[in-house]
Parts: sequence; C-alpha cells; structure tokens
Amino acid sequence: MKVCYFGSYAPSYPRHRIIIKGLQSQGVDVTEVTDSSQILIRYPKLARKYLSEKEFDVIFVGEASNYVQPLAILLKKITIKPLVFDTYVSLYDTNQDRGVHQNPVLSRLFYNLDKYNCLFSDVVLQDTNQNVEYFHETFHIEKEKFRRLLIGAEDDLFYPQNTSLNDNEKGTSTTKETESFKVLFYGTYIPLHGIEYIIQAAKILENENISFQLIGRGQTFPEIQKLYESLNLSNIEFKGMVDYQELPKYIAQSDACLGIFGGTEKSMRVIPTKAYQILAMKKPLITGYSPGALELFKNRKNALLCEMANPESLASAILELKEDEELRTKIACNGYNLFQEKLTPDQIGLEALKIIKSVL
Repeated sequence: MKVCYFGSYAPSYPRHRIIIKGLQSQGVDVTEVTDSSQILIRYPKLARKYLSEKEFDVIFVGEASNYVQPLAILLKKITIKPLVFDTYVSLYDTNQDRGVHQNPVLSRLFYNLDKYNCLFSDVVLQDTNQNVEYFHETFHIEKEKFRRLLIGAEDDLFYPQNTSLNDNEKGTSTTKETESFKVLFYGTYIPLHGIEYIIQAAKILENENISFQLIGRGQTFPEIQKLYESLNLSNIEFKGMVDYQELPKYIAQSDACLGIFGGTEKSMRVIPTKAYQILAMKKPLITGYSPGALELFKNRKNALLCEMANPESLASAILELKEDEELRTKIACNGYNLFQEKLTPDQIGLEALKIIKSVL
C-alpha cells in the first residue's frame, strides 16, 4: 500500500511524525507531499509534487493543513482516490477558544472551511470522541464520517530515563533531604491550559517545599507574568522556550507533570499532546477532570484528575502526590502501561491502517 501524506504542515510536529512512523511500522509506503510556501504558490507546488509521484492508494491530509484541504479534494476528484482528512484542530474552534479574531466575516470563513473540508472527505480523523461530537453538533456532519485516532507520543524520544540536573542548575548545597518536590508544566500559554490556576496553586503551596517549573511562551504569558508578580512568589521558575529534543530531560527531572486546567469549552473535549509524552516517560500526570480526559484516563489509576479552573483542587492534588509516594508510583506505572498498550507509534499506525483500509 502507498499513502500520499499531503499538506502544508510542519513535518517536525509530533502528530505527523507519529502517524508516519506508525504506518511505516505496518509496512505502508508513505510519501510526503508537503509545501509551506506563500499561499498563492503553495497550491501549484503541491499539485505538481502530487501529480509527479507514482500512483497512490489514498490521500492522507496531515493535521494543520486546513488551508490546502480544498486542493486535496480537487486532486481526489481528478485522480479518483479516497481522501482521509486529519482535521484534528478546527480553525473555527481554535479561533473561538483563543478569541484572536473577532471579525464575524473571518469567523464565518473559518466555519465554512472546516465544514466543507470535512463534508468532501471520505473519512475525517479526530483525537477524541468529544471532538467528534463537537463537529457533529457544530457543523452538522454525520458522525459516521469520523474516526477517532489518539495522538500518542514518539517513543524514541519520550521514554523512561534518569537524568540528573547539571551542577550549575542544581546548586552544590542541595541535599536529598532538602530538595523540593518538582512540578513541571510546559506549553504554549493558550487559554485552555489554565496556567493562571497553576500560579494560584503555587501560591497555596508556597510553604510546602514544592517548586514549579514552567516551560514555554505564548498568548497569555504577559497576564501570567503580571499575576506571578502580584502574588510575590518565589517557588516558580519560568524557563521560557526550550528545544523540543530537550523536553524529555526536563520531564525526567520532575516529580509530577501537569496537563491542562483551563475549564474552557475546548479544554473539556481534548487530551493534550503533553499528557501522552508524560505517560511515555513513566511520570505521574495531574490534569483536569473532563469528558475528554475520561476517554483515556481513570482517576487515581493512571492519572490524578482535579477540578478544572480550580486552584485549590489542583493544589490538593499536587500535595497529595508529594506526600504519597505509593500513589505516585502507581499512577506513573499504570500510565506507562497504558501508553505501551495503546499509544505507541506502532499502535497508532495499526489503527490508522485500519481506518485507511476502510475507505479502499
């Protein structure tokens, strides 16, 4: 079988790497046809690359390729090939959630692009059943068109490991007895992350020998920085952006890792990529209780779930993990077992192959 993995996506983004590696592990020949040039020349470049390649069995449009999906629909009709669209992130939903563009004309454009991109595909992929429900209710598309394909994580990068802090990071006077309980969050500071609740939880826990490390930058960072300064905290380190390949080191150095807590409509439907990476590294995960999270996690078994948008609940969960080593170990081990059973690239590839075969 030969798959054309098509789009204007960033090839380094985990969703693509996992699916491509997973399909290849199942013996699928995957050819990437991608271009991220200026939009006016992107279409002819992609069309030429696609038509110059040998015969494909299916067109698989990668996530974050919403703007070139109309071209894929045209190529589907010309070459009479089935089309699988990994919509994953809705332009309309993302804009609503982040509140970036308030222009109603632009919002309507995003809505129609999402709707018709899905309608003219043979199969549309989403990462949770909650997101399938959202597309069904919002864009009035039958549920039968959708398939759930979980995200997973790259197991050649994220895996259990022991990594010590460098001396200049750790400090020479730190001893095992005085080390703080290290809590890690990393992300792009979008509203669904709910980082303000992490900051407020840190204030509640400021006398509990718990330290927080926050990696990343993004939309809400200025507001988060102001909140941090107003609370006069000393138990938070803002690390800024780090190289993606370095993330496992920071996860390995942590005692517990955080998911999302925003309590927005979208946060109730999604499972963040970081959650899969944390499971893969056998670290205990704390994330918000939501219908999306419940599709994968069982509270106190393979994750510790707290109330969304509730810093007291988050602080209580962190403190419980700090004081209960047995619970930490149980959650970390069960989370890792879940990853091995369902969420490796091989398992994601096997599920993706089943989906592709269903449209051939």
